[in-house]
Amino acid sequence: MVQENGLASATVRRWQLTETLRRFREEAGLTHDQVIAELRKGPGKWSRPKLSRIENREQGVRPGEVEQLLDVYQVADRDLRKWLVELAGTTRERGWMIDLRKNLPEDFHAFLSLEVALVAARSFETLLVPGLLQTADYAHALIKGINPGIAEDEVERRVAARLGRQQILRRTEPPQLHVILDEGLLERQVGSSRVMRNQLRFLAEAAEEPNVTVQVMPKSVGASPALEGPFSILTLPDPIPDIGYSEGPGRSVYIEDRELVRIYTLRFGILTEQSLSQIDSVDKISEAAKRYR
Repeated sequence: MVQENGLASATVRRWQLTETLRRFREEAGLTHDQVIAELRKGPGKWSRPKLSRIENREQGVRPGEVEQLLDVYQVADRDLRKWLVELAGTTRERGWMIDLRKNLPEDFHAFLSLEVALVAARSFETLLVPGLLQTADYAHALIKGINPGIAEDEVERRVAARLGRQQILRRTEPPQLHVILDEGLLERQVGSSRVMRNQLRFLAEAAEEPNVTVQVMPKSVGASPALEGPFSILTLPDPIPDIGYSEGPGRSVYIEDRELVRIYTLRFGILTEQSLSQIDSVDKISEAAKRYR
């Protein structure tokens, strides 16, 4: 049985539920029409569009409806049934993530809903240190630089939220984080020399953690998949498939198409091979830090 992460957001819980229900239907060898024919023998209003919307995460599903579906799919495991019914009954996000959402741009809320439940993440960055590995001073300088004229109190709220996100790396079972950084990033000064020096030192220290891998893509590589730009591959709790993610000014793109995600995964594998080893990367980062005096 898949165990739910205590920090998993409502979004991820819903995805776990609907993906599991879809898989049970497929394993039972049932079409949507066959499922609806069985469901209509019992209570409630069921239709083929409704079942399709549930599986596509376009419509919620109540605990009682989950029980009905599990009966049709002949799922007998009591613990598994209990877990799925509980997922259906947990519909609201609570606790620290609500506070984070208040202090982050609205277009980032969807990503946050996924990030809090990460099992692993693979990211390639070309211009900036990823948020989960940023220092407070670096984040402050970065936010002010990207948003000219932003009020100082808004900057502070966003910095606090960014640091709050990092607590997922301090969980008992933290996600596996694999980051590849373009070498040019080490030379792009954000904030003062002191800010940049401390940020690079922080990166080198983070790489010592057993769940964090940091590699540097040297400029000498030349033409490679790196030129396609930054992207991430997010691994969420089973049975949710990996998701590709990229962002830019005013947009966030989520890639769920299995073939496209496979291409992203292969691309990341190539970048891993083209990048320096973890040891050599940490040496490169440490040397870059010394140049900021």
